[in-house]
Amino acid sequence: MKLQNALTAFDALSQETRLQAFRLLVEAGPQGLAAGAISDALGIPHNTLSFHLTHLSQAKLVTSRKEGRSIIYMANFEQMRDLIAFMVQDCCSSDLARLHQAENADCAVVEFVDCCKPQSVNTES
Repeated sequence: MKLQNALTAFDALSQETRLQAFRLLVEAGPQGLAAGAISDALGIPHNTLSFHLTHLSQAKLVTSRKEGRSIIYMANFEQMRDLIAFMVQDCCSSDLARLHQAENADCAVVEFVDCCKPQSVNTES
C-alpha cells in the first residue's frame, strides 16, 4: 500500500461515525448490511450516513451493491488487510511482526512477537 492510500484510509477512519460504521460492516462480514440497517444501528439519519459512507467508499474501505431498492454496503476486507499489513511492515521487522494467511480460513493473521509488549510502568513514587 502506498503512503497516500494509507493516509486517505486513516483520514476516513478518524471520524467517530465512520469508524463505527466501518466496524459494524466488518462485524457483518462479506454479505454486508443495507444502508437503512446501518442507519438504524448507529441511530443516525440516512443523509448523514450517506455522507460518511461516501467518505469510506472514496478511501476504498467499503464497497456497495444495489439489491432491489436497497444499497448494501460491505467492508472491503482486502483494503483493510493491506492497511494492516502496511502498519505491520513499517512498525516492526519481519522477525517481530508478520501478516500471513490462516491455515484453516480465508483470512490473514497478524502475529506480534516481543516487540509489541507494553513497557513496564514504574508505579513506585
